[in-house]
Amino acid sequence: MDQPLFDSVIVVTDRRLLDKQLRDNIKEFSEVKNIIAPAYRASELKSALERGKKIIITTIQKFPFIIDGIADLSDKHFAVIIDEAHSSQSGSAHDNMNRAMGHDDEDAEDAQDKILKAMRSRKMRGNASYLAFTATPKNTTLEKFGQQQEDGSFEPFHLYSMKQAIEEGFILDVLANYTTYKSYYEIKKSIIENPEFDTKKAQKKLRAYVERSQQTIDTKAEIMLEHFIPQVVNAKKLRGKSRGMVVTQNIETAIRYYKAINRILDDYGNPFKALVAFSGTKEVDGIEYTEADINGFSDNDTKDMFDRNYIGEKKPKGVNEDQYRLLVVANKYLTGFDQPKLCAMYVDKKLAHVQCVQALSRLNRSAPKLGKKTEDLFILDFFNSIDDIKGAFDPFYTATSLSEATDINVLHELKDAMDDVGVYEWYEVEDFIKRYFDNEDAQTLSPIIDVAAARFNSDLELENSEKADFKIKAKQFVKIYGQMAAIMPYEMVAWEKLFWFLKFLIPKLKVVEPGGDQLDELLESVDLSSYGLQRVKLNHSIVLDEAESELDPQNPNPRGAHGGEEELNPLDEIVRAFNERWFQGWSATPEEQRVRLLSMANSIKSHPDFEDKYKNNPDPHNQHLAFEKLFKEIMLQRRKDDLEFYKLFASDEAFKASLMKSMQRIVNL
Repeated sequence: MDQPLFDSVIVVTDRRLLDKQLRDNIKEFSEVKNIIAPAYRASELKSALERGKKIIITTIQKFPFIIDGIADLSDKHFAVIIDEAHSSQSGSAHDNMNRAMGHDDEDAEDAQDKILKAMRSRKMRGNASYLAFTATPKNTTLEKFGQQQEDGSFEPFHLYSMKQAIEEGFILDVLANYTTYKSYYEIKKSIIENPEFDTKKAQKKLRAYVERSQQTIDTKAEIMLEHFIPQVVNAKKLRGKSRGMVVTQNIETAIRYYKAINRILDDYGNPFKALVAFSGTKEVDGIEYTEADINGFSDNDTKDMFDRNYIGEKKPKGVNEDQYRLLVVANKYLTGFDQPKLCAMYVDKKLAHVQCVQALSRLNRSAPKLGKKTEDLFILDFFNSIDDIKGAFDPFYTATSLSEATDINVLHELKDAMDDVGVYEWYEVEDFIKRYFDNEDAQTLSPIIDVAAARFNSDLELENSEKADFKIKAKQFVKIYGQMAAIMPYEMVAWEKLFWFLKFLIPKLKVVEPGGDQLDELLESVDLSSYGLQRVKLNHSIVLDEAESELDPQNPNPRGAHGGEEELNPLDEIVRAFNERWFQGWSATPEEQRVRLLSMANSIKSHPDFEDKYKNNPDPHNQHLAFEKLFKEIMLQRRKDDLEFYKLFASDEAFKASLMKSMQRIVNL
């Protein structure tokens, strides 16, 4: 009789919300009883393996505990199925899983052997086959789990694209009904003095101040409910079961939105209720809030209360299952939240790349029992343009590949640069590592880290820019090495030692943003005098490109801080420039010109080379050349849309130079 290919299949998800859902789905198509076992604790997982359970379902949060619960699994073969291969499976959380899947020599005692042991344990085990499922493959995911081609690129082992899933009805097209709004506002100076501020930082600070003001939030909340109540709730979308989500910038704005929405609902006679979701405790206007305090029940129950307004299997008599219709969030529930009743989303948050696709895809769940169709979906976006959204979704619409492997030689350059600063001595790294892998108490480990931290924070008298440069390089080293250690063809003991040392050192490195206190004073010097919104696109269908996409490997250049000299301007000039850009242009500039310029700027920022080749380029000359190339490429793409404008650009050098300078200033804000 043929032997099975695998002794056990371990299904892993990094989202607790899906643990039960996965078990239920697998049980539905399993013909043999008692072969599936959930693993809530390490002991349960060990027991399931010893009893020959063929399918074990757990989460990445539980998986690290099997390191202690299993002595030796190297004589068995596993299939590890990873649902949604997010960053946790590309870094340290996934390291723990790999450690548990192989046998280590417990007799190894000296520090050198223990280092090599840790390195080997993070390798992708030879007795396990890894299958990772994701709708938004990142470059690191493709490099770790993809198949390398002859030309050095990486492709998925198998593809079921977003396009195909939409065409076959497994998910709905969330971009079919997209409405965007653009803010305009005017501020006024509230002091007689005219102090100077860093212009770029001041403009950014002023916009954040305006967008989080209660006046702004109240205005947007009214627009949300003016749509949601008549067009979703009263229209009885999804047979009267429809739900909506409000996506906000941060926890503070989530709480402010929740309060604003409740005030408006009170004026409407409270036709339904809203919930808020966030982690931890947040102080707003001197009052501390938690999700449980605001909602009136445990945050563990928010998901069920939003769905049906009761906990447990049995429905209480007389309960209104549709009492809660809106869920206000910041980051929580933007990934891994499976709620088919969601059909409307109101976005007031910058969304980009993978986060954008994951957040908006909360609406894509099909629900045949509710009659849910693409026409029922609606997104109202106050923050992102159509081009922003298209730029985020395009890479994941059909096929995604990785152009080449990460150049791990960058780790040599990063280490050399950090060594030269003198924050740590190598004998300190060696001492820390020996003690750490001997499991010494934190009281003996912390002083070693504290010595290096003291050098960084004060003893070396580093400038703020030097501190920022070192800390960025340290984070880059930890990130790249942590992700690449599992697949590197060779072992570098020095890298491994520095990796562990930096992981403990980084949290103690203090970098103060220059001018931070001064910028806080800026907000006390201005008032918001007027605010309004204008709709740019109504019920727009965003058409995605069908061409296959290719990602570049993670940043191969050793990055550091790059700020350049501050451009200081009097407050009068900053206020004038701010209002000229955000307020006066609405009446003085034709709408077509304004939309065109903002759309071009968004297209440049959405370009796949924008971050690496322009924004994060430390060389000013190369940065300028990179921007000129991006700018020309975007203009060429748009020449068919406005041939007259392109001819002016191509024939008038003065106009071309002025336009390019304006675009660069806009994208840098």
